[in-house]
Amino acid sequence: MAPIVFYTEPGDQYLICALQVVRIIECKPMIVQFGSARIELVLGDITTQRVDAIVNAANAMLAGGGGVDGAIHNAAGPEIMAELNRRYPDGCPTGSAVETTAGNLNAKYIFHVVGPIWRGGGNQERELLQSAYQTCLSLGEKLQCRSLAFPSISTGVYGYPVDLAADVALKTVATRLESTNQLEVVKFVLFDQGTFGGYARVLETMLV
Repeated sequence: MAPIVFYTEPGDQYLICALQVVRIIECKPMIVQFGSARIELVLGDITTQRVDAIVNAANAMLAGGGGVDGAIHNAAGPEIMAELNRRYPDGCPTGSAVETTAGNLNAKYIFHVVGPIWRGGGNQERELLQSAYQTCLSLGEKLQCRSLAFPSISTGVYGYPVDLAADVALKTVATRLESTNQLEVVKFVLFDQGTFGGYARVLETMLV
């Protein structure tokens, strides 16, 4: 069955055929159904999401930092860094993820994932980014999560082009959702309009 696409805004609800070409004018939430699960694109703050697990774009030393990493640590509280230091003193390899409790966030877990640094595309960046998403999805299933919230992994200071990263992220997640009944909702919570637009364009191409 072809996916169904929903666009929502206050006071309105739109049901649009999946094969119709949709022009994104504003950054309204975009919801695409894949069997019994759905992918949501949201413009907003990942630290405010109510989900079972929030994914943090971490560095290999799990040492905290700026951007999404810093925002999640600031919102969750200092106990998360203490837990990381205690449980994972050797850090985390690129393409992998580890889990902690979620501190003050509206979630059960934080998945700290290490995405690849973009070095031109010839250094297994795609494979490592795909592995990063797959590892988080596997962690979610292992911990019986029904909902996950991802940032756009590696597109900040790691320099991965948004359109290429979105292609990996959305196709990896969609493929997994079509083969599992565990996950019900996977959100991509995107910080700026440019990133949202890049993800929305890729998701539209997947509906044709």
